[in-house]
Amino acid sequence: MCEKIQKVNRWLAAAFGDEEVPPFEMNARTVNILEQLARSAEASCRRADLLAQDRKHKAAEYRADGAHLHDVLVQSLGVSYASLSESCADYLASLVDIAAVLATRDTSLYSLMPALNRLTDELLEAEKSERKLDRGLLVLGKKLSDTMALGGQLQADVSKTRQAQAAESAKVEERMLNMDFLEAKAKEIRTRREGQEAQLASRNMKEPLSHQALVRLSEEVNALKTETVPLKKKLEPFLDLSASPSLARVKIEEAKRELAALDSRLETHVDFK
Repeated sequence: MCEKIQKVNRWLAAAFGDEEVPPFEMNARTVNILEQLARSAEASCRRADLLAQDRKHKAAEYRADGAHLHDVLVQSLGVSYASLSESCADYLASLVDIAAVLATRDTSLYSLMPALNRLTDELLEAEKSERKLDRGLLVLGKKLSDTMALGGQLQADVSKTRQAQAAESAKVEERMLNMDFLEAKAKEIRTRREGQEAQLASRNMKEPLSHQALVRLSEEVNALKTETVPLKKKLEPFLDLSASPSLARVKIEEAKRELAALDSRLETHVDFK
């Protein structure tokens, strides 16, 4: 642990240079994270140093090749860069720039053509990746549009649901008010009924005077009236009978007795005992 802390402190001091290292909480977790960052930074620095050395080595090789070619041109052909025309110098500069862009060892066709083919392949691959990204963007755009439409629909549904809930709440509140009113009314009716029952009880009201008894008596009276109708019809022929007065009187007396019996029964039921 102490070795890691020392390594982290050295790395932080080198990273911030003359600036003060910001304060931080020193614990096992932060030390491990900073130690990993230090190792990654050191590895990156080593790779950068190796790349720089490789670049320096290649530059030296390029300079040596350039000097060799210059000597060949001067000694074999008697041509120097200063003796070239302006257009030829521009062509050579462009060729050198192309070789630098393509990162070739020299400007020969054996170096330039593979580099151009590789660059073409990279361009085609980049175009392919770009088309793939475009298709992905189109799909994402469609999904985004669908999501936005769905979000709008959901928002509308939420608004409708809230309105329906508000209307239902108003109905429930109205029903509660009606229920309270009905309960109060029922309580009032019960109180009035109990008072009336107590008042009737105080007046010694008999059972036949109750509503149920009156309804029952009315039904019995109607039944008795119905029974008297055929008797009255039987009596009607004898009212104008003159051939046998004695027999008519007998029949009339029998009918009158039956009618009197029914009237007696009717009066007995109507009498409130």
